[in-house]
Amino acid sequence: PPPFLHGRNLDTVPSLADRRYFGGWLRSLFAYDIKKDARKDAHSSLLAKKATSGLYEIQCEPLLFDEVHRELHSNADYPCEVAGSWNTWYGEQDQAVHLWRYYGGYPVLTECLNKLRLSKAYLEFHRERSKMLISQRNQLLLEFSFWNQPVPRTGPNIYELRTYRLKPGSMIEWGNHWARAIKYRQNNNEAVGGFFTQIGELYVVHHLWAYTDLQSREETRNSAWLKEGWDASVHYTVPLIQSMESRILVPTKTSPLQ
Repeated sequence: PPPFLHGRNLDTVPSLADRRYFGGWLRSLFAYDIKKDARKDAHSSLLAKKATSGLYEIQCEPLLFDEVHRELHSNADYPCEVAGSWNTWYGEQDQAVHLWRYYGGYPVLTECLNKLRLSKAYLEFHRERSKMLISQRNQLLLEFSFWNQPVPRTGPNIYELRTYRLKPGSMIEWGNHWARAIKYRQNNNEAVGGFFTQIGELYVVHHLWAYTDLQSREETRNSAWLKEGWDASVHYTVPLIQSMESRILVPTKTSPLQ
């Protein structure tokens, strides 16, 4: 052996193949970091579907105004639609959750808001609602490009809204892992939609799932652990999370997602 290996156990010396593997792995690791630091394009443009098709608004409020939502959803003059509407079953109580979709992105959202400001019926509704509301929260969201798009489905189902608050700067890494992980959660048609915030509290991710009942939820989630690769996805994404929340939702009678 070469002089520098004299007196050493050759069984412990990495082979040339090993050195090439680990050297290549380390180089790819640092190359990834450099590429990430030098990135010039916005994270949203890398992770999202086109904003013209994937702009959403999620509203959380303590009261449900189903009649108004139904009217806006069915009125062709308003370029928006209710993707889903629910009452909270488990989680923060006495809360309604609404998911709005704006085809055409921000210009359509602006058009819709301008029309609402001119609607006497909506302004009257807004005044009456303000007397009853204690709090209200909304966020503008984009869809992850690799997630299912929310489409109407028949029921009965319950829905789980899982909300993750990520560490700032970790959204790209989260998206990379979930682009692979989502394939492990398709067998029972449970994946409804995946979103991340653009306006509102930032670095927040929402995953929406559908199940027949709570028992089905448990069985479906447990079955994911039997698939090779799911454990690695969980292992690498958990460190990116600052906090998380789960809500179990029940659809309203008029929700397209039943």
